[in-house]
Amino acid sequence: MDQQAVANAVLTGQRVRLEPLELRHHDGLCEAIRDGSLWELAVTIVPHPDEVRGFIEQGAQARAEGTQIPYATVDARTGRVLGSTRLMVINTKFRRLEIGWTFLAASSQRTGVNTEAKLLMLTHAFEAMEMNRVELLTDVRNAKSRAAIAGLGATHEGVLRHHMLMPDGWIRDTAVYSITRPEWPDAKRALQGRVTAGRTSA
Repeated sequence: MDQQAVANAVLTGQRVRLEPLELRHHDGLCEAIRDGSLWELAVTIVPHPDEVRGFIEQGAQARAEGTQIPYATVDARTGRVLGSTRLMVINTKFRRLEIGWTFLAASSQRTGVNTEAKLLMLTHAFEAMEMNRVELLTDVRNAKSRAAIAGLGATHEGVLRHHMLMPDGWIRDTAVYSITRPEWPDAKRALQGRVTAGRTSA
């Protein structure tokens, strides 16, 4: 699969579809963000509905540059936009990337959406993009996110101290997790089992 095909691929599961993020998703993404007032969360970065257009345009630019692949997370049955996520910090030379900037409407959390979306993204990263390493980073204070990442089969590697400046001025310590290519087959089987059984990681 060539780079353009990789960046523009729609990743489809039984419950969720990850579509390359475009301006046509604007209104649906705003609605998802309002569901739970996600921009008010202190332990993650979610754009305010007034900032969503810029968020989408920035993602499109990063996709064109080959550094990110942003997605709209869409309900496969209804077409409703549930949130957004992206493959980012893409380093094709060293075959590594990060999954991040993930957020879901409050009503879509703990429903299995995140589990299946991560399965789709990890499969795309390891099997279509031939990555050797996928990282997942989160605020050390975000216990919910840390539990979800651990539930994916990722290994906690440590904490990056004073790693990020958050919108509210907090200097964030970041917990680092990863899945490597040798670990992927076992992680994939476990995730497929969770999706089939209807279990959730977030």
